[in-house]
Amino acid sequence: MNLVYLCESFGLDEVAEYWDQVVKMNDYQKKRFAMRIIKSMFNTVSGKKIALLGWAFKKDTGDTRETAAVFVANHLLEDNADLAVYDPKVEEKQIMSDLDYYTNLEKKQVDLVSVVGSAEEACKGAHAIAVVTEWDEFKDLDFAAIYENMEKPAFVFDGRNILDHDALREIGFEVYAIGKSLPDAKDMSIFE
Repeated sequence: MNLVYLCESFGLDEVAEYWDQVVKMNDYQKKRFAMRIIKSMFNTVSGKKIALLGWAFKKDTGDTRETAAVFVANHLLEDNADLAVYDPKVEEKQIMSDLDYYTNLEKKQVDLVSVVGSAEEACKGAHAIAVVTEWDEFKDLDFAAIYENMEKPAFVFDGRNILDHDALREIGFEVYAIGKSLPDAKDMSIFE
């Protein structure tokens, strides 16, 4: 957005329009990720617990400015998902503040969000896991134990392509990763 502003200030309207389209494409990808979650889970997440792993805009920081997590959460909450959020550096107060500032959700929808102290706690009893920030600790989780404590079918949506998808499928997860097709995908409409 700063590039758009600077380009417009210097009268570079075509260049400003280019960067504006990049911003729109990034926003579209966030919505597409959330819609893939909803569609893959039988076209609704209403009443389903989704573990959102990560809230910061990137690993090794507590910065939430322009985080994809708030936009993904917004779309899932609009469909009345129950969200359990875990981020190793972002505090509950910041997460709730982000939801209040960046969304137009009703209080009853925001009340569907709980911020928890560990990834395992977020995943316990969840229908799905959505990796939104590429924290290294998410690669080392005991996914076999996590799978045992989840609702079935258990889904993993890897928005950062940091997990071992084949290993997760061997455990029993249904795995969807951004930018990757399923090995035996017959219904390609989930990627639309």
